[in-house]
Amino acid sequence: MRIATTIFLTDRTITPTRLARTLEERGFSGLYLPEHTHIPVTRDTAAPMGGELPEEYGRTLDPFVALAQASAVTERLALGTGITLVAQHDPIVLAKQAATLDHLSGGRFTLGVGYGWNVEEACDHGVEWRTRRELVRDRLALMRALWAPEPMPYEGAFNSVRASHAHPKPARPARELRPGVPLYGPRTLIGGAAGPKLFAAVADHADGWLPIGGGGLTESLPVLRRAWEDAGRDPKALQVVPYAVRPDPGKLSHYADLGIEEVVLQLPPAAEQDVLRVLDDFAQYL
Repeated sequence: MRIATTIFLTDRTITPTRLARTLEERGFSGLYLPEHTHIPVTRDTAAPMGGELPEEYGRTLDPFVALAQASAVTERLALGTGITLVAQHDPIVLAKQAATLDHLSGGRFTLGVGYGWNVEEACDHGVEWRTRRELVRDRLALMRALWAPEPMPYEGAFNSVRASHAHPKPARPARELRPGVPLYGPRTLIGGAAGPKLFAAVADHADGWLPIGGGGLTESLPVLRRAWEDAGRDPKALQVVPYAVRPDPGKLSHYADLGIEEVVLQLPPAAEQDVLRVLDDFAQYL
């Protein structure tokens, strides 16, 4: 099992370069970073974990800039977003950012995709909350048209692009979405809670699922696998990566029994010495 990490990197935490070098030196497999462009001070949306929203949510570094720094000082460390709020991005620009990072890192990038929880943040980006899932699917399809090896137009319900020259292309080769239908771009995992809408999206246009917290997989994995196979997907191709996990030996052993090959452990949004102490503890799982 590959052991990766995630952290809210901010202007007050360990730096991306120092963390990335340390992770690679110690044998961790990857670094995933979350995204929030801003946190409106006045909002009605409750924090996902309950209570007051932790300070780091409003101080997060841009994940693509931070991951580019991490890429530049490492050779093997996998890099990912956990997650990118696709609805809050111009899809043509986002396609360029993701392809550039994947190209420059030699195919080490994973695009974690999410729908968001903060209504006010999304609203400031012009997102209509009730249609955000459809918007994300549409924007991903447009991005994949730009990632295709030959110019390909896309016309969707929300976005369109002419057949265009768009380089660099992602380093990851095309794979099969379903028989006869290629899937272009970096590995794409959709994050979120288990449910029929989420599983339908994973089976329809992703490489797999990022279950936040990693709880309840014994019950939810068979449901996802049925949705995946019903969509005509190769059962062996499904990737499930428990994300932001608070580890213990029994939990990781349980994941292994379920066939999980990668897990992402949660680091504290802290200064260098505090993060290094947690990595010392996590070393038992490598």
